[in-house]
Amino acid sequence: MGTLTYTATMSLDGYAADADGDFQWSAPGDDVFAVHVERLAEVSTEVMGRRTFELMEYWEADPKAGPDGEEWSGAEREFARRWQRLERIVASSTLDESRVDPARARLIRHLDLAGLQQIVDEAPGQVEIFGPTAAADAIRAGMVTDFHLFVVPMIVGGGLRALPDGVRLDLERVHEEAFASGAVHLHYRARGAGGDPGRVVTEAPEGA
Repeated sequence: MGTLTYTATMSLDGYAADADGDFQWSAPGDDVFAVHVERLAEVSTEVMGRRTFELMEYWEADPKAGPDGEEWSGAEREFARRWQRLERIVASSTLDESRVDPARARLIRHLDLAGLQQIVDEAPGQVEIFGPTAAADAIRAGMVTDFHLFVVPMIVGGGLRALPDGVRLDLERVHEEAFASGAVHLHYRARGAGGDPGRVVTEAPEGA
């Protein structure tokens, strides 16, 4: 039986994308990207909507090189390898089946909470639900046990909220880490969900 995790990169005022739909301002630096590579090792299953699936197709290329043949860094190659080994589930009522290689991902037309719970129950480890829209109902229902929030030093004034409105959850801090860019990684767990708290890092790396 697995657990359900939600990961999001967000502005200081709580948005995953701004009012124009842009999220390029949230692109991770090398130090933050290294955390994503490490974190992905704990994930067995990825659940995502159409837009996230299309975004992450970039990582479906040969891990030795990017989709356009450009040379990837060692961290990028490792991220691609780890991404490609996941069980990937795409929930979309509009995505053309021809876009989804069944050897790489499973397409389901509708994902309700019961279906999501079944995925979590059958997973051998951590299930990550990717994208604010895909995750909203699960967060409202209290199904998410762990939240990984990467907060960047930007205020964008509006857009797509990283967390849904109308939700109250009692969380405990597991881990925090600040980076030279001013970004902060915050890991919270639903109180009573179990697990041992990790180390707490509150200062940026030396030389920041």
